[in-house]
Amino acid sequence: MTTIAHPTRAALPAPSSGVGPLAVLKHSMILSWRSLVQIRHNPTELIDLSLQPLMFVLLFAYVFGGALSGSPKQFLEFGLAGIVVQNALFLSMNTAVALNTDITKGVFDRFRSLPIARSAPLAGRIAADLVRQVWSIAILLGVGMLLGFRVHTGPLEALGAVALLMAFTLAFSWLPGLIGMLVDQPEKVQVFGFVVIFPMTFASSAFVPTGTMPGWMQAWVKVNPVTLLTDAMRGLLVDGAVLRPALGALAWGAAIAAVFAPLALQAFRRRT
Repeated sequence: MTTIAHPTRAALPAPSSGVGPLAVLKHSMILSWRSLVQIRHNPTELIDLSLQPLMFVLLFAYVFGGALSGSPKQFLEFGLAGIVVQNALFLSMNTAVALNTDITKGVFDRFRSLPIARSAPLAGRIAADLVRQVWSIAILLGVGMLLGFRVHTGPLEALGAVALLMAFTLAFSWLPGLIGMLVDQPEKVQVFGFVVIFPMTFASSAFVPTGTMPGWMQAWVKVNPVTLLTDAMRGLLVDGAVLRPALGALAWGAAIAAVFAPLALQAFRRRT
């Protein structure tokens, strides 16, 4: 009677213990493209991305413009940079909502069975939302120009303003990402998000000069990352200091990413 020799477990090739950086980037870009392609099947998402910035510009310009600056055009010279920053921060909450929705609906359970980097779904969603941010910025600046706003610096400075906003938004997105990992329902994401974003945007120089605020509030407003980012963008688009507020905003962004990116990844691994 003959015996058949079966290969032992030791003879089998050892499974890969990790994924290289290039593979992580590739997987993230694939999942980012997946997120963007969904817009074609859900056109209402594109309407939301377009309607919110349009409403921000029109409401702030025509409701507050006359009272604060005398005319919508004069208000936009000062306030459009703040509107752009506010819209970017509010839009970052879509990252948290989308991540939480994918988790609660079991989409990430399917990703877990695929040979992809564990962090790719999270990084891919954040990268896709940066593309959405660019679309919203284009609408804000375009509508602002139709209402009389003009860039007083130059095209390179304007591109620098967009790049600065993208860098800060990329770092800030880890905070909404963490919120999306921690709450159990997508509806709760907005509650936590507005509690964080509303004080940051309105207690800043986004819409009114810092000197018009009470002295006790100015201490926070002057170091608020929204103030620093808005002042830097205002300097790049219209006029004013750029280097100091830009470095301050980037420092805030680096600190936010350093704290919340590891926490978001850890929470993501626990949920998936």
